[in-house]
Amino acid sequence: MPKVRSIYVCNACGAEARQHFGKCPTCGSWNTLVEQRVEPKESSTTRPSMKSRTATSASKHKTPAQPRLSLTFNQIQDHPQARIPSGYQELDRVLGGGIVPGSLVLLGGDPGIGKSTLLLQTANQLASKTPILYVCAEESGQQVKLRSLRLDIANNDNNKQSITENLYLLPETNLEVILEELESLRPQVAVIDSIQALFYSALTSAPGSVAQVRECTSALMQLAKKENISLFIVGHVTKEGAIAGPKVLEHLVDTVLYFEGDRFASHRLLRSVKNRFGATHEIGVFEMIDKGLAEVLNPSELFMSSQEENVPGVATIVACEGTRPLVVELQSLVCPTSYSSPRRSTTGVEHNRLLQILAVLEKRVGIPLSKLDAYVASSGGLNVGEPAADLGIAVAVAASFRDRIIDPELVLIGEVGLGGQIRSVSQMELRLKEAAKLGFKRALVPKGQKRSDLGMEVIEVGRVVDAIATALANSTQHEEVIREDSES
Repeated sequence: MPKVRSIYVCNACGAEARQHFGKCPTCGSWNTLVEQRVEPKESSTTRPSMKSRTATSASKHKTPAQPRLSLTFNQIQDHPQARIPSGYQELDRVLGGGIVPGSLVLLGGDPGIGKSTLLLQTANQLASKTPILYVCAEESGQQVKLRSLRLDIANNDNNKQSITENLYLLPETNLEVILEELESLRPQVAVIDSIQALFYSALTSAPGSVAQVRECTSALMQLAKKENISLFIVGHVTKEGAIAGPKVLEHLVDTVLYFEGDRFASHRLLRSVKNRFGATHEIGVFEMIDKGLAEVLNPSELFMSSQEENVPGVATIVACEGTRPLVVELQSLVCPTSYSSPRRSTTGVEHNRLLQILAVLEKRVGIPLSKLDAYVASSGGLNVGEPAADLGIAVAVAASFRDRIIDPELVLIGEVGLGGQIRSVSQMELRLKEAAKLGFKRALVPKGQKRSDLGMEVIEVGRVVDAIATALANSTQHEEVIREDSES
């Protein structure tokens, strides 16, 4: 009889090891290896009888040709399926145009960020047209009903009938019961909240372990593809990191979404990391209000401060997240330091990128920054990681050093090279259209960028020193206008 063996699975990355280690050999995490029992399968190979061996030898040279299972692209029939609108334009944008029937969508994020709120509101929107199953594995039915009352979902007289008849709640953690309910109800869309709370009774490991998460997700994936059910799966990460996070599930699902946000800010970003049916790195912007999550259809206004009072060291850029352009304000502060080594601090901007730009400004432009503290932050806390923000950072730092106000109707787009040159960036036409739509009159861009007439003045620059001179020369004129208005 084969013996039962043990393997050790990492809760952080899912790697398997034959013996226990304090540190995972694959990802380097400490105390994440958990023992799991593996029961070997019984061998089904038996010794063939004399009769079967005779029949096999007789038919060895008369075996008919097996039909080929592979097909060419022309032999595969097209079955176009319309996407399901979720009721939220921001969610449809991130998904690539809507919910694909039979797809698996993984929604990850920190606890309390608003994952369950978003899916409950989406289920409420979809319930007006089709039956929806909401599996609340972490809450009871009364708790979900109480949350719907807080979000003013169940009190809406127009949607009361749809919620009562088409939105089904299943407070269950047993995978077999959930699969039976999915096969019986056959909803068009189902929500699993969350995958870490489900368990498969055939496994001896605890719920939330890597083995349980993999088996439950695989079973749900097979049923979703078979019954053409769209599944939203919630995968959250605890602060201790003991429970397997969404990284373990990324290769099993079709789309991976991350819900991000600052606990001190009201806006939330829904970011697409993996999408088999659309573009990646798309973002949707929501705002947390007292009635749940509300869409932000014009996020550029969210990441721009008020133009009533202009201060030195503030520059405006146009960042692209996927196919969406966002107008963002960058704030810079340069001040003397009393310590031997100056401080560099960033918020929403990559720290190493700032160090590189400061070195270019000191070497190529001649601004003495080695004895000055430098602080750079993006308005609204948006993470700006693309190189197109380099020119805005450089001009903002130079303006703060010289205490100049940059023209608020000027946008800066370009990448700064180590030699002080301004390099071209992608999607320039899309960035300029967004800036022109918001009322900007002038733009500083790299040389050689193709563009059309958008009703705004486009100034081409080749070096960062020329860009700073152009931006600050116009800023001086702007200061004189402000001074004349204040005196009058």
